[in-house]
This record gives sequence, C-alpha cells and structure tokens, in this order.
Amino acid sequence: MTTQLTTTGAPNALYIHIPFCTNKCHYCDFTSYVLRGQPVDQYLDALESEMKRTAELLRPERIDTVFVGGGTPTVLTPPQMERFLRSVTSHFPLAEGVEFTMEANPGTVDEDKLAAMKEGGVNRISFGVQSFDNGLLERIGRIHNVDDVYRSLDNAKKIGFDNLSIDLMFGLPGQTLAHLSDSVDRAMALGLPHYSLYSLKVEENTLFHKLYERNELPLPPEDEEYEMFLLLMRRLKEGGYRHYEISNFAKPGFESRHNSTYWRNEPYYGLGAGAHGYANRTRHMNLKGIQPYIDAAPTKLPRLETSPVSEQEAMEDFMMVGLRLLEGVPASRFEAQFPGRRIEDSFGATLQKQLDNGLMERLERDGDTVYRLTDRGVLLGNEVFGAFITV
Repeated sequence: MTTQLTTTGAPNALYIHIPFCTNKCHYCDFTSYVLRGQPVDQYLDALESEMKRTAELLRPERIDTVFVGGGTPTVLTPPQMERFLRSVTSHFPLAEGVEFTMEANPGTVDEDKLAAMKEGGVNRISFGVQSFDNGLLERIGRIHNVDDVYRSLDNAKKIGFDNLSIDLMFGLPGQTLAHLSDSVDRAMALGLPHYSLYSLKVEENTLFHKLYERNELPLPPEDEEYEMFLLLMRRLKEGGYRHYEISNFAKPGFESRHNSTYWRNEPYYGLGAGAHGYANRTRHMNLKGIQPYIDAAPTKLPRLETSPVSEQEAMEDFMMVGLRLLEGVPASRFEAQFPGRRIEDSFGATLQKQLDNGLMERLERDGDTVYRLTDRGVLLGNEVFGAFITV
C-alpha cells in the first residue's frame, strides 16, 4: 500500500532525464547512452511509473517550471514524444504560464517533432550548438554542422517557438579567440533571447580525459581562456543582454526560471535514469543504467542513493549556488530558507574575507542586505564558492 505524504515541501520545479543520444560527445560525462538498440519504449514505461509513484508520495500542488534534459530528448520519435509529454501533463499539474524547456540537438528536430513538442506543452527550447565552426564541432564529437543549426532554429520559429536559447562553449581543443569571436558574431546575429556560455571542463570517464592524461588534448592556454570569457561578457553586454548568472545571458524576461530554482537552492523533482532531485531537505540520485532503471521503476522509486542534507550543508549549498546569480544573495532569502539563522552569523568571517579581497560586495537594496560578486569575483567565481564549503 502506498503511503501518501502531505504537500509540505512539494517542489514547484520538475526535471526529467531522457538519457539517449545519437552519439557520445568527447567531453560528456552525463548519464547518456547511444540510442541504437536501446529499449526506448520500455524506458518511457518505467519513467511513467516513476512519475505516478512520485506524484503519489509527494503530491505536487503546482509545477511552475519543467526542464527535460539528457542525453538528447529530441531523439524521441514524434509518437514517443507525444506519449512522453502526455505522461508529464497527466501526473503533474502545470501552472498557467509554466516555463517548459526541452534540450535539443541541432539536426534532431524536424517540423513534425517540433509540432509534437509544441502540442505537448513545450514552450522553450535550448539548443546545444557549442560552436559555429564545423571543424571544432567535429573535433569535440558533435554530429551536427552549422547548417543544421540554422535549419533547426528556422523550423522551431516556423512552428511558433519564440523562447529559444543556444549553448556555446569556449576553451575547446584548438579553439582560438578568432574562432570564438566568429561564433559569437553568428550567434548574436540570430537575435535570440537567451545564450548560455560554458567553458570546457575535462571530466573523468570521457574521451577528452583520456587524451588529457596522455598530453594529447591541445587546450588553449589559461590566459587565453580568460580572454575568451572577457570577450563573451563584453560582446553579450554590448548586445543588450543581461548577464544574470555566471554562464548565462538573457534579454529582460527571458532568464531561465527553471535553472534559477537550482541557483536559489529550492526543491525540485528529479525523474529518470541518473536524475537528481531535492525535496524536504533530502537529495536523491536515481539508478544510472537503463536496464536497472527499467527493472526497478514499476515496483519502487528507482533510487541509487538517498541522503539527508544537514542544515549546515544546506546553508553552504545556498551560498555556493546562490552567488552564481549576479543579483546576489539577499539576506532575507537566506533567513526565509533557514528560520532563526542570519547570514552574517553563519558566514560572517568568510563574507568579510571575500569583501576584503574585493571578490564580493555588500549593498542595501529595497531594505534588504545583499551580498554579490564583484566584477573581479565573477572571474574568480570558483574560488569564492569554495570558500563557503566546509572541508
């Protein structure tokens, strides 16, 4: 018999993981598997089972944001996409005005698939473009080319999508400032409302990590990568985009509401193989393998591990992710998440050190004390974030 919990602490954000890709990119360490031969329909069965069980155990009141990531969710066929999106809307009450994002790889979306996405409630698409240089795309293991990017964006606009974002990467093997400048020119010429700009991080269990260990990965020098980030910030700001998070720029009103849930350390449902979730001060990670996930989901929540989060750890997480937002961390938001706690009492020495180092600043805004990164702090963000974590 399933015990139904109250709605106390029920998240308003939902993440769902589709772990299939047409191929594995050389830098990717996400839970993803090459599509060929995979039991996709069985996976969707299992995913619906997890949706049903999750909604019974922690009943959702209202979902304000949905994010479907991967993998590449758009490798689903139009019938699979329709079925998947029906499952989402049947188990989770989507709010009027919900932000419903789906990740997509250029070249994996035709008009039929985009129409199925639109009909199913998706209203925001994030395209993994990474570069407008075909040579670089091939070097990092992407299967699309620049023509695919333009074609996919044109198709999306034709179907009626206007909330579109693209990812670009910098610090790639063999990439130069000239390569990046050209990609930024082409990206901004599209006039999209949102851009995400990420530096390459060489992760373990990737092809790039193996090459790096063998000294066969020609990464740009550190000072050139620094110049790349400066170039990106300058060009996007000059183009009228608000730098609202370390790696994200948007036109007013087009900031990612879902990702802001993570940056504000708020709860979210996490469903699918390898997905993470956070609710009622507990984090979980699901089973990563496709078949283990399929086998487990019909009879239980397909958890790999579940761990309570102490108040101290939650406060540290709050600071670490919250400072990624350039608006900063308001003291009132800290006190709302941690009743009876003051930000200065909990992190006074660390805050003062970062203020003295010129990496953070304190200001008064609308009657509230706010701590945020300085321009220099943005460039040294990881150093600041790490200062709030107890070893």
